[in-house]
Amino acid sequence: MKISSREVEYVAHLARLEVTEKETEKFTAQLNDILLYIDKLNELDTKGVAPMSHAIAVTNAFREDKILDSIGTENSLTNAPDARGEFFRVPKVID
Repeated sequence: MKISSREVEYVAHLARLEVTEKETEKFTAQLNDILLYIDKLNELDTKGVAPMSHAIAVTNAFREDKILDSIGTENSLTNAPDARGEFFRVPKVID
């Protein structure tokens, strides 16, 4: 499979990218090199190889949840530059 410069221009258009003719030629060549490499990988004999999602075994390092005491509203607001009641006051971000 080969990628044409027209296909590169089409994808650039879909991505709303403005590419020059020189960039189109460069990207076309790069994409074709990538596809050539993938074709070489397809030649490998993978019979007897179990499907995997990662190259190495991945295990979760999750711990059990533990309920701990919180610092409380009063303590959390002691260093706040501005507070109103039980809430932090921050500058307005969105108009």
